[in-house]
Amino acid sequence: MTKAIEYREMLDDELLSKLNETKEELFRHRFAIASAQGTDTAKLGALRKELARIETVLSERRIVARGGK
Repeated sequence: MTKAIEYREMLDDELLSKLNETKEELFRHRFAIASAQGTDTAKLGALRKELARIETVLSERRIVARGGK
């Protein structure tokens, strides 16, 4: 799992790419669990946290770009 510090070092394009990859992985994992093919439900929480970290960093950058604090 990547930490927020590592996400802050990434470029915007890399972050957006990672965001899309994580969303797709979360969707696939949810689908696998719903269809009884997956059993690792703890990974859902980890993926949601990773998604939240990425979105937080992107949000911080938008605030800074607007001239916020």
